[in-house]
Amino acid sequence: MSDTGKYHLPKGTSADDPYDLLVTPESAGWGHSGLRILTLGPGQAHTLSTGDSEFLVLPLTGSCTVTTGGTALELTGRTGVFASATDFAYLPRESVALISSADGGTFALPSARTERSSLSARYGPQKNVPVELRGAGACSRQVNNYCLPGTFEAEQLLVCEVLTPGGNWSSYPPHKHDEARPGQESELEEIYYFQVAGEDGFAYQRVYGTEDRPIDVLAEVRSGDTVLIPHGWHGPSIAAPGYDLYYLNVMAGPGQDRAWLICDDPAHGWVRGTWESQDVDDRLPFEGLTQ
Repeated sequence: MSDTGKYHLPKGTSADDPYDLLVTPESAGWGHSGLRILTLGPGQAHTLSTGDSEFLVLPLTGSCTVTTGGTALELTGRTGVFASATDFAYLPRESVALISSADGGTFALPSARTERSSLSARYGPQKNVPVELRGAGACSRQVNNYCLPGTFEAEQLLVCEVLTPGGNWSSYPPHKHDEARPGQESELEEIYYFQVAGEDGFAYQRVYGTEDRPIDVLAEVRSGDTVLIPHGWHGPSIAAPGYDLYYLNVMAGPGQDRAWLICDDPAHGWVRGTWESQDVDDRLPFEGLTQ
């Protein structure tokens, strides 16, 4: 029996004023990862209380000011997710921030529940975001590595975004990270939030389980849709020809060592070896392009 209806959240179905999307650990049925999407009109503001979680404020479109603890962090933002990477702000647990936007915009607020609070609020410059071209041929994609081990310090939170040219496959070969195996795999819940270029753009997301932990998701996704991945192999993320695909990945888990270690599905891991003889798609990187 398909689990698509349980883990695929079409645009608007998980809205909760003032958020276009509200995913909490409680609503997802897990322990750590969360995501909110906030749209502000010109001159509007929103007060965010982080509670027991750390957050990023990550502009999808537009700019904003994040004011917390008497400090104002100015986020230049971007015109759209395919135009460039963006600057962002980090907020620790048990903090309060005012997010205000003079011209309006849409902002992702990825979060991770954490018991630690060793870090302070701070600014993440766009110039410091590592942009990686991963895969080759029809598996070529771009990864903007905002908040990963080695790119930006956090307690538990892991955040990146993936941009895939139309017709390509990403999150491939399928992989999982749902077991704590030191040096091999880390236990992480994951959220995929999608944007697709073009008014009628669409893509597909696959999630399937192991023998002892079944899950079966095949979702047609459009802009504003979300897919929850509690466990299992996930991938491919398939961009339909003619429609470039963007997704934001939010991950967190119970491990005290903040790590992102994945295990390929052994049935498909051999695909990585084919990339050595192929070129990276010349449509990448997306920087400088408009949506």
